Amino acid sequence: MELFKQFDPTDLIKRALAEDVGQGDITTAATVASGAMGCARITVKEPRMILAGGILIGPVMRHAGAEPRIIKLAAEGAQLKAGDVLAEVEGKLAGLLIGERTALNFVQLLSGIATTTRAFVDAVAGTHAKIIDTRKTHPGLRVVEKYAVRVGGGRNHRLGLDSGVLIKENHIAAAGTVTKAIEGARRMAPHTLKIEIECETIAQVEEALKAGADAILLDNMTLENIRKARALAESKVQLEVSGGVSLETVRAIAEAGADLISVGAVTHSARFLDISMRIDAV
Repeated sequence: MELFKQFDPTDLIKRALAEDVGQGDITTAATVASGAMGCARITVKEPRMILAGGILIGPVMRHAGAEPRIIKLAAEGAQLKAGDVLAEVEGKLAGLLIGERTALNFVQLLSGIATTTRAFVDAVAGTHAKIIDTRKTHPGLRVVEKYAVRVGGGRNHRLGLDSGVLIKENHIAAAGTVTKAIEGARRMAPHTLKIEIECETIAQVEEALKAGADAILLDNMTLENIRKARALAESKVQLEVSGGVSLETVRAIAEAGADLISVGAVTHSARFLDISMRIDAV
């Protein structure tokens, strides 16, 4: 699976390496002979892991000066388990050591996101609902984190504020009413963009439907109110549900009638997964 086609990870990788290396790796310079070669083996230590970010290992090692040759690399989206070899890379030993932590950080974070996403996707399997992400991402990492969501089987919400119209409670407060907010968005937004509005009550849902919303975000609604909103919207208007979503509640939300379930936790709370890199001189 590719990263977003318009995204070049080079700058991100350079910044990550610069943050770690600073003016130079003193330890590696003191212990590794010039020109020495090595082989790095990355091994999984988790009982279950959905791989994401493996495609960044080679570029990281290249920028670290390893001149890497990828011997083995598991496919993005592969389900791995403890003891599985995720990747093997040969190259200049100093470069492998310099790039080690940055490469692992990317894979641990992105695989954590993909694995968490897959758990939510599995939980709603067989229903109509799709799991989507939010803009609750780590600053500067949004593109790669949303990529990891897709690897895990989820869908992407807006990449940024310019990629969709989502009227939230503060926008409604600024406009005055739900109707005025939708009318203002309709005048401003291109015809190609859907207009979605956040509703906290059934009364707001009714007003949004009357005003012509294309999609409605049900915020922190009970299952009963989600079912009521579904009945009001019928199949004409897409319903997204957010708030109070966990692995324990997500299936009931799906079965109540959600088309989309947005889960900020897949990015903001995903755990770094446990993998290790062993580097041997060759």
